[in-house]
Amino acid sequence: MQIIHSTTVCAVRHNGKVAIGADGQATMGNTIAKSNVKKIRKIGNGSIVAGFAGSTADAFTLLAKFEDKLASHGQNMKRAAIELAKEWRTDKYLRQLEAMLIVVNKEEILIVSGTGDVLEPDTDVATIGSGSMYAQAAALSLKKHASHLSAAEMVKESLTIAADICIYTNHNFVIEEVG
Repeated sequence: MQIIHSTTVCAVRHNGKVAIGADGQATMGNTIAKSNVKKIRKIGNGSIVAGFAGSTADAFTLLAKFEDKLASHGQNMKRAAIELAKEWRTDKYLRQLEAMLIVVNKEEILIVSGTGDVLEPDTDVATIGSGSMYAQAAALSLKKHASHLSAAEMVKESLTIAADICIYTNHNFVIEEVG
């Protein structure tokens, strides 16, 4: 799977809710270009939320393609993700895009990558971006040891830990809850 260096996106399913969040930092090389980019978007009919890491322009291209796939597959998130991944892997133009997506609804969390992967984590935690391993470790620990927290609280704390460590992640979070 490709590694994207430019943000942290984290999704957690816990106690019947799914939350997804991302920081707001955009970088150009090793320079902070903007600190309040919104990398979380409600899409489709509003029951699906997507988060992206990587090139912003590339991610918007993928989000538009994903929305097209949702429309043509009756808002079936998993089917749309699979169709996007197939096209992304085989299309000469799309293969050049440098971004990854996490898409969530109230039942599912999916990671979609340009290598044709559509992954549904068995831990109910998904992360992408440069701070993903820090956020993932934090979210898994919180699910195990702080089960009284909500999914949104777990996402916020996981992103905070990632932002404290990863230079490409800041503390300006956008978090959405589904379910």
